Amino acid sequence: MAGESKDRGAALLEAIKAERDGAHFYMMAARTCEDPQGKETFERLAAEEVDHQRFLQAHYRSLQQTGKVDSSQKLGRPDALEGESPIFSPAIKGRIAEAHFEMSALSIGIQLEQSSMTYYRQAAQQAEDPEVKDLFEVLADWEAGHYQALLRQQDLLRDDYWSAGGFSPF
Repeated sequence: MAGESKDRGAALLEAIKAERDGAHFYMMAARTCEDPQGKETFERLAAEEVDHQRFLQAHYRSLQQTGKVDSSQKLGRPDALEGESPIFSPAIKGRIAEAHFEMSALSIGIQLEQSSMTYYRQAAQQAEDPEVKDLFEVLADWEAGHYQALLRQQDLLRDDYWSAGGFSPF
């Protein structure tokens, strides 16, 4: 039992670090982004990552104090990142040739979200405690939503960005 508690604690600490890193990245992206909708979206993503970090820290503290996660801890509802252009305003297409930062931010965000999603799914599979399994599955679903929105935005802009930059893959 002590080993299992230690493993759960290590998994939660790794998750806390990943959420902190994600929040820092999205805050930096919000400060640097020139697109108003993008700035707002990155701020919301940062706030969600901070909320995930708080959620995980509460579970970690409970685990340390009681040997169990705190089943009273709940996450709010994720912001809907929907629509054809879920991250940036349609106006970004007008300056796509100069949108290097925004395209890079999408790529990095996609990698962060994919990594988090994969980590949470693996942690859920390895969890023996049903409450721990559930909290990791909930987080995996959140990160999957972020991942899908970032990927949808990248897909929408990629051909225009490549064309404006004179890049031809063939």
